[in-house]
Amino acid sequence: MSLVVRTARAWQKPRVFAVLTLSGLLLGALLGLTARLTGSDWLATTLDTIGTLFTGALQFTVAPLVFLAIVVGIVSLRDLGGGRTAARLGGRTVAWFAGTSLVAVLIGIAIGLIFRPGQGVQIAADPSDLAKVGEKTTGSWTAFLTDLIPDNPVAAFADNNVLQVVLAALVVGAAAYALGEKAEPVVALSRSAFEIVLTIIRWIIVLAPIGVLGLIGNAFATYGSGVIGSLAGLIGTVYLGCAIVLFVVYPVLLRYVANIGPRRFFGVTWPTLQFAFVSRSSGASLPFSRQAAVDLGVPPAYAGFAVPLASTTKMDGCAAVYPALATIFIANISGVQLAVWQYVVIVAVSVFGALATAGTTGWFTMLTLTLAAVGMPPAVIAAGIAVIIGIDPIMDMMRTATNVAGQITVPTLVAAQEDLLEREPVEEKRELTSA
Repeated sequence: MSLVVRTARAWQKPRVFAVLTLSGLLLGALLGLTARLTGSDWLATTLDTIGTLFTGALQFTVAPLVFLAIVVGIVSLRDLGGGRTAARLGGRTVAWFAGTSLVAVLIGIAIGLIFRPGQGVQIAADPSDLAKVGEKTTGSWTAFLTDLIPDNPVAAFADNNVLQVVLAALVVGAAAYALGEKAEPVVALSRSAFEIVLTIIRWIIVLAPIGVLGLIGNAFATYGSGVIGSLAGLIGTVYLGCAIVLFVVYPVLLRYVANIGPRRFFGVTWPTLQFAFVSRSSGASLPFSRQAAVDLGVPPAYAGFAVPLASTTKMDGCAAVYPALATIFIANISGVQLAVWQYVVIVAVSVFGALATAGTTGWFTMLTLTLAAVGMPPAVIAAGIAVIIGIDPIMDMMRTATNVAGQITVPTLVAAQEDLLEREPVEEKRELTSA
């Protein structure tokens, strides 16, 4: 066996891959700080290019992966029982989505009321950041509803509109489920295409240590080891809120509902959470998330349905903790005193508006939706978002890790309630190329 083959196989061993990924994180941070301190534009550009190429390759697979995974997942629910079983699984999944979102947004509000981020801070928006905000499409319930159905189904994939892709997948999957054997040729094609996409993603993920180096390096080159003092309060409270959800709420629920301890949960999911943190993409993390749920004992048939659906609609970091804290921060720096009814609105939007966060601009859509719902003037919304948009990537890392943890947790909880969870721990993970 050649040295190249042995090296490639060793690279793909889970423990070796985890060490390489961590090494990429540390080396990327070091190179990023070096670029920032020495003013090396070429090094910063190189790191940015590496990260952009890696995330671009992953983003290329998101729409087809989500569509095929949901279609195959819905049809696979037949293996777990009849239509009533599928409906019950779907209902419980949505109920847990809403329930955990409620807990997350209440934690965000509580932290905001205790620490009052932005209070006493005097800061003006940068004109260039105001221009960026003006170029984005703000969130609204009308836009959300009208954007559900694409004029052209091909355009949904071409524009990478994940929400439209999810709706199309749900409709196609439900139709295939209803038709049974008549739809088997399409189902077989979907299964084959799904395996092809997964194989492509495995090839891309093998490059994760290099991609992580570029992503974290670019972040350090841009922001350095510290942050602007006036915005540190918001960053700190977002990290705190997400950490409570990630390291307290989910483990407690898993312990008492699924009888899964924190050690096993994080032992299985930590590489996935690491990857989500640096990639800042629930969609890119989907193959890892799905496999992590299966490794925790979730039946593959149900995991194939619930995890892809969760990756676009279950976002406790972006859709619950963050909008609550960002709204309080913007209100404080603008001198606006929020009333009780406005906090109630924040809760309602977080619980019922998670679908609006699907896609790469989810945080922006959800935040503008929340700010508009509590009655903030348009000028305050634009100025407030322009203040925080520059440091959003720093917060997005923790938000995404929290999102992904929830996307694994909820299917595990539902599987436990339905007595479908395999209780025996996984002995050994498979290599990346055969995961």
